[in-house]
Amino acid sequence: MHCPFCQHEDTRVIDSRLTDDGSSVRRRRECPQCGERFNTYETAELKLPTVVKSGERREVFDERKLRVSFERALQKRPVATHDVDSAVRAIVNDLRKSGEREVPSRQVGELVMRELKKLDQVAYVRFASVYRKFEDVQAFREEIEKLERDLPELEGLQLPLLGEAKRGGK
Repeated sequence: MHCPFCQHEDTRVIDSRLTDDGSSVRRRRECPQCGERFNTYETAELKLPTVVKSGERREVFDERKLRVSFERALQKRPVATHDVDSAVRAIVNDLRKSGEREVPSRQVGELVMRELKKLDQVAYVRFASVYRKFEDVQAFREEIEKLERDLPELEGLQLPLLGEAKRGGK
């Protein structure tokens, strides 16, 4: 590897470690020419399936688009960045494990909804409203009621969708 500081053609690895999630290797390198040290990261390059959009248009899977979808839904919500990273990783891993060469965009959307449901109920409803094209308030109401039925499995994972006082006062 070339040194990013002096462009010397060879650098030496002085330490290698797995990252916290085990998905890549961090290598500490040193340039024998200028003595500078820097890190490189090595990850496996695995082919993800092509996404089949509506109208049969095909698109290369783009992890950045997936992350943007999460960020939009979670805008101004109290969810840590590492939780979003974990959710994105979970979806990418699911797609890799599927072994499919092509997946419908609908399947990717369902995976996003599954992860958002775990992270934040408000973000889940936001995403669902756009993804499922809610037409009226009744559609929102039905989705929230469905979400409330799932509450026992989500309990303790996030802030409540409806205030505790409101739920307790029914």
